[in-house]
Amino acid sequence: MAIDNKSQEILRILEGEGRISNIDLAERVALSPSACLRRVQELERSGVITGYRAVVDRDKVGVGFVAYVAVGLSTHTKQSHQAFERAIALSPAVRECHNVAGSYEYLLRVEVADIPAYKVFHTDILGVVAQVNSITSFIVMGSPKDDRA
Repeated sequence: MAIDNKSQEILRILEGEGRISNIDLAERVALSPSACLRRVQELERSGVITGYRAVVDRDKVGVGFVAYVAVGLSTHTKQSHQAFERAIALSPAVRECHNVAGSYEYLLRVEVADIPAYKVFHTDILGVVAQVNSITSFIVMGSPKDDRA
């Protein structure tokens, strides 16, 4: 599917306001409601839009501690990567897992209640994965910009 300027504008608005009504979206992008709805449906059908989700205030649900964790593996084989990814997929504390280039193999976004809960994750979850060779934690002290939906 070709993404023209109008569809890019629709995507930009939906990324920030996923619950906007079709009428309001159509008005903002200067399309008729029916033309706008057709474009959104085609973006969904073609897999450009893969879903919608709620943005949750983590503090209000008891998740007050966030860390980015750089993980180095002991071996650099496909099997080692797959085993690590399977192990990490089981942890609800890991909100994001990225395979990255550089000094580490993975960058995780970990969200837990507090420092004691992070210690449990660090020791009892990540620390027992056989493929892990190094763990470097970056504690989030604030997020002046966070555009993730």
